[in-house]
Amino acid sequence: MEGSGRYIGTPNGIVLCVNQNDEGTISGELWHAYSRDGIPFRGFEQIIRTAEELFNALGFPMQGTSDRDIHGQTRSCRKKEGMTRVLKDEQMLEKHGELGTFVIRVQHRQHSSWQGRVTHLDNNRTVYFRSVLELIKIIDGTLDEEEQAAAEESK
Repeated sequence: MEGSGRYIGTPNGIVLCVNQNDEGTISGELWHAYSRDGIPFRGFEQIIRTAEELFNALGFPMQGTSDRDIHGQTRSCRKKEGMTRVLKDEQMLEKHGELGTFVIRVQHRQHSSWQGRVTHLDNNRTVYFRSVLELIKIIDGTLDEEEQAAAEESK
């Protein structure tokens, strides 16, 4: 799907700016419309936790299942009232990572995972994903491709 990713288009859209990739652990900043500042992350786990907190606060996309703990207890998340956008989509799209920039649009949270699409802004390619694991593999694979291409160019 070419040429379709240069927009956010959803209230829960995330711009992921990757600045480093140290032995498979990425780091950078995560941007969303409800914070004036980028949120630093190190590793996919922090990305997932930060995004889940945002989705729960917005109540969008709605969770298909409640979170459970090791004891089998479920807990429901409550939507925060008064969430106000402080960044426009255009401002978020101005953010760029040194190694890569991705727009993540989670459309559903079903089967205790995410479904949606991710756009690699550097080459304007959009791919649909069916789970968080698939999203991680897409981002990781894209960064590996970019790193290999840069290594070949420098030869």
